[in-house]
Amino acid sequence: MSEYYHALRSRNLYAPGSDKPYKISRTKIDLFLNCPRCFYLDRRLGIARPPSFPYSLNSAVDTLLKKEFDMARKNQSRHPLMEKFGIEAIPFSHENLNVWRENFKGIQFHHEKTNFIITGAIDDVWISPSDQLHIVDYKSTSKTSEITIDEPWQIAYKRQMEVYQWLFRKNGFQVSDTGYFVYCNGNTENEVFDAKLEFDIKILPYRGNDSWMNDTLLKIHSCLNDDDVPPVSDDCDYCSYIKAVNKVL
Repeated sequence: MSEYYHALRSRNLYAPGSDKPYKISRTKIDLFLNCPRCFYLDRRLGIARPPSFPYSLNSAVDTLLKKEFDMARKNQSRHPLMEKFGIEAIPFSHENLNVWRENFKGIQFHHEKTNFIITGAIDDVWISPSDQLHIVDYKSTSKTSEITIDEPWQIAYKRQMEVYQWLFRKNGFQVSDTGYFVYCNGNTENEVFDAKLEFDIKILPYRGNDSWMNDTLLKIHSCLNDDDVPPVSDDCDYCSYIKAVNKVL
């Protein structure tokens, strides 16, 4: 039986009955909230959704923003954007910052009731004069309308922020309910490209509430330990596609 558990865990699939802590990332929590069936197929049966293409330009913007804010971190000063938007904070210095930023590692917490290790890779953390931490996430887009975080699909961004806030609180940090999105909007109105893509950047505050986390983790645990696959979700495009294909075939 131990070989069975080892084979499942080597693929990071959930093995009911195993006493080894199981890692669940922030993205998998969001997958469960979007569609328990897709989550179950992924984490229990190893059938993942088709992968999306990597957002290389977004990653480049993230890297450049980190470099800029790291310069302010080194000088223990406010970044000009923080001054522009009236944010009384400076980038937070910590020996684990690079680990917190690393995919598949990030900041972690062992949730004993479920034996899950929750992980999340952050973009940045700022600290206020009152020593409260503000979780910061970088976002990139290109649109002509006003940048907000009020679109229905942006609930994923808000949950992302709240998972990070929860993780830092569970690691003993004082965390403000207010996090910030550094939102970069690519400008397409210039007459000449000239091999440059310019951005308008806004910092948008968001007041998070992570009170949903514990109940959600318990629901995820119950889902993974059930031998029955959750029902098809009418709100899931993937489930709808598979249902339609099966009907035709």
